[in-house]
Amino acid sequence: MLIRRPAAAVFNAMIDPAITTNFWFTKSTGKLREGETVTWQWEMYGASADVAVKKIVENKLISFDWGEPKESVDFSFTSSADGNSTYVVIKNYGFAQTGDALISKIIDTTGGFTTVLDGMKAWLEHELSPNLISDKFPKEFINH
Repeated sequence: MLIRRPAAAVFNAMIDPAITTNFWFTKSTGKLREGETVTWQWEMYGASADVAVKKIVENKLISFDWGEPKESVDFSFTSSADGNSTYVVIKNYGFAQTGDALISKIIDTTGGFTTVLDGMKAWLEHELSPNLISDKFPKEFINH
């Protein structure tokens, strides 16, 4: 996803929960730091995830493990030649599932991370919080 903001701003939006909470999770126990673990919460779903940060390369890469069973996620940030835009790629790998369960997991995570990127773009480019995450599975329409 192309985000029309400098790499430092886009990278920081993933590191700093004061920004990330505008488009993804609702609470965090802290900023992402290499070698540390934080907990992200999605209060509207009663869900949380421990995020173990493996590697950070400033303005270029955030790599972490999360979930149970553990999966790896890499956010890579590539700056445009003029420095005004950033191309963000998310790679999710290390799945424990096989067969149809793996296909289902890949579809689910691809959709989820696409929603995150859409929300990030809306927030960083226009300061709009479109409630994409909270509206993805509204309680009144989803059977639990």
